[in-house]
Amino acid sequence: MKISRRSLIGAIGTLVAAPTVLRAQASAHVVILGGGFGGASMARALRRGSPDIRVTLIERDQLYHTCPFSNGVLGGMWTLDHISFGYDALAEEGIEVIHGEAREIDAGQKTIVMADGARVSGDIMVLAPGIQFDWTAIDGLSQEAAEIMPHAWAAGPQTQLLRDQLVAMDDGGLVVVAIPAPPFRCPPGPYERISLIAHYLKQEKPASKILVLDAQDNFSKQPLFEEAWASLYPGMVERIPGSEAGAVRSVDAGAMRISTDFDDVTAAVANIIPPQKAAQILIDAGLDDGLGWCPVDPVGFESLVASDVHILGDAALAGDMPKSGFSANMQAKSCALAILNKLAGRPTEPSKLINVCYSLAAPEYGFSVADIFTQGPEKIALLESEGRITAVGAPASIHAAEAEYAKSWYATITAEMFG
Repeated sequence: MKISRRSLIGAIGTLVAAPTVLRAQASAHVVILGGGFGGASMARALRRGSPDIRVTLIERDQLYHTCPFSNGVLGGMWTLDHISFGYDALAEEGIEVIHGEAREIDAGQKTIVMADGARVSGDIMVLAPGIQFDWTAIDGLSQEAAEIMPHAWAAGPQTQLLRDQLVAMDDGGLVVVAIPAPPFRCPPGPYERISLIAHYLKQEKPASKILVLDAQDNFSKQPLFEEAWASLYPGMVERIPGSEAGAVRSVDAGAMRISTDFDDVTAAVANIIPPQKAAQILIDAGLDDGLGWCPVDPVGFESLVASDVHILGDAALAGDMPKSGFSANMQAKSCALAILNKLAGRPTEPSKLINVCYSLAAPEYGFSVADIFTQGPEKIALLESEGRITAVGAPASIHAAEAEYAKSWYATITAEMFG
């Protein structure tokens, strides 16, 4: 199935115009935790689907920085402001936005307990707080060490820190990018990062090298990335896969040393991406069922642990769907439809979901994969007979067009989420 740019932009809007609930449900209150691709999309889909529903969005930060397109900051394509968004448009739409730290989830009472002791309760709760980093997985790695060896896998200050380190590095320096074993947020993201850092180095510090220490043997879009590296950055990128002792076992931030089972490497700049799991607030509430990620119903994204509690985005076990911004946005729309139908006493039928993942290897060099998923009885399953991927060996005109499609997608989805 070939997905065109036009059908992609249309797919982004699928399910936004969900059926209006019955007036009898006007008192229904949905509380959403997390204002990213899952939570913000959910809030707007519910509000537009039924203006009578009270929607409360809880988000810690006043300003949200998107992980998609954050690699462009590292490559010098745009500044951090380009990926920064506020919540004024949501508030103007009638969504109650609360900025503050959530401390605890009471799933049985559908209540979020805030750090200041306030309690926010609803009839239905939607949780999309994302991931946390497993600081115990790599010896020597910690939140303090990440101020020296940034992960930049939660966009914002860490993104700027890594960018500043790259700019300050002398030409000829070694950049080390360490990639964990899956699952992690945005499977092709580290390889796009390598590409766009290489783009910056080629322009500004051409004697520099990138060493990739990868816990995986194979990775998303591997032939396309490797083709791009060979074409655009010959000799600049070296990757050591997991089967050749590519997994990082320990770090010494003070010495800028990274150790694998085979070797020790000293870096000028070290981007150490830790292993990940669902946000701690979800695990503390028992919503991960001991799995580290939260199991959900494949149709309505309702927790398999607690009723009237829905979990979206990176924290959810969503079958074959990857942990990506596009996935979270699609899941939010599907979940919103299920909630509206439930409140109106209507059933929700399984449907197909789309995930389109763009990657940039340079400002005018992009490629993508578009996958179709079905909401089966057991899980969300990839339909391997459908979808499409950019062809290896595609001409420069195709890669240039894909780069423009990527930028159009980002502009469209962020406008939909944040106004």
